Amino acid sequence: MSPAEENVVRTSARNGWLLSLPALVLLAVAAVGPLLIVAIYSFLTPGTHGNVVWDFSTEGWSQILWSKDIFTDSYVWADAHLTILWRSIKLSLMTTIITFVVGFPTAWFIATRPPKARALWLFLITIPFWTNILIRTYAINEMIRQEGLINVILLKIGVISEPLHIIYTDVAIFIGMTYVYLPLMVLPLFAAIDRFDMRMLEAGYDLYASRWQILRRIILPIVKPGIIAGSILVFVPSLGAYVTPRILGGGKQMMIGNLIDMQFGQGKNWPLGAALSLTLLVIVTVALLYYVKVANGEKKNG
Repeated sequence: MSPAEENVVRTSARNGWLLSLPALVLLAVAAVGPLLIVAIYSFLTPGTHGNVVWDFSTEGWSQILWSKDIFTDSYVWADAHLTILWRSIKLSLMTTIITFVVGFPTAWFIATRPPKARALWLFLITIPFWTNILIRTYAINEMIRQEGLINVILLKIGVISEPLHIIYTDVAIFIGMTYVYLPLMVLPLFAAIDRFDMRMLEAGYDLYASRWQILRRIILPIVKPGIIAGSILVFVPSLGAYVTPRILGGGKQMMIGNLIDMQFGQGKNWPLGAALSLTLLVIVTVALLYYVKVANGEKKNG
């Protein structure tokens, strides 16, 4: 490469950085800045009435796993925090799995319809996005409460003799999150299935493969990018869900988002709230790295 060409390349690269500079500054101020503040607050001392005292302390991090006994001053496991963390991960995984089980046949059905019918079905799938998540969650609340539609129907047809107690339980939160995040699984799966070459199914049947073998060895490997994308879109917001557990859990069955809110509000323990926020970020990052590793592993395997 001649000196003139090298100069053109350097100039082009410099201009590219200059053009992206406003976006980088905005990203640093709007994303990295608040995150840095949260990280600093997690190593400070709680104030008397909220806020923080600017004295270095790791108490916020230690309180995630241990709590101090008020009588003996000994440290014991913070069972409440661990229970909430486990509930958050468990319900998020269950929501991801069930949305895939329900969303995959739904996406397959839509992708195999004629173009006009396909557009109608996609339109119906996106209708829930027209309303706020708060309204959708209250709609589920009206469905599953003691005097809700589900209990009324089951009582009238004689399936049950007394109302089912669903509201304010983990089951209620799970139902609510599945309903809220199901479209986020269907749409990526539809995009992957829509590009699927159906002639591969004919080839599999010509080679005497069973339906299970075709699903396991042809369909799922090819649409796996859609499965990974849908799983990320469902798992990440489910893990940090706040509105759905707050309404359907009734303040009793909290998830990590509700616990963080309580520490910054009623608990007045900002360092613990900041440490919990970073813990949530770490869990999400680990999940994303796992998904990326799975996706890269598929590429390396051809």
